[in-house]
Amino acid sequence: MFTYSDDIISDLHKDAYGFRPSQRFFDDWAEYTPVEKQECWDMLCDEMERSMKQQAESEAAALVEFRKAVAATMKFCDVKEWNLALDYLADEADISIENEQDFDFFLWKQGLGYEDRAKIRRLYMEAV
Repeated sequence: MFTYSDDIISDLHKDAYGFRPSQRFFDDWAEYTPVEKQECWDMLCDEMERSMKQQAESEAAALVEFRKAVAATMKFCDVKEWNLALDYLADEADISIENEQDFDFFLWKQGLGYEDRAKIRRLYMEAV
């Protein structure tokens, strides 16, 4: 049984490699037999899983480093509130975190994943 889909192959390629496939890929895809398409599909699925695992590891490491930076800033600036340290870090990066989009951009630049960014924004808003 075949599980590939001609309709979402471009999306799968983007999930696997971070960019849409070239025209050459589509030309080759159009010439593949169903068996070849399934082999390509399976390879892309494997690559997507590796990519997602690597991204999750990278985001987890970024969160650890972000927490260290906040703690170091709290100590250096002699403040007890983490949200103030976050303000200082954003100021240092020349980013205003009063705007939600700018705040998210600041957190994204730290390498944080979507869920961590959303949680930090929510906790920050509760703290101020």
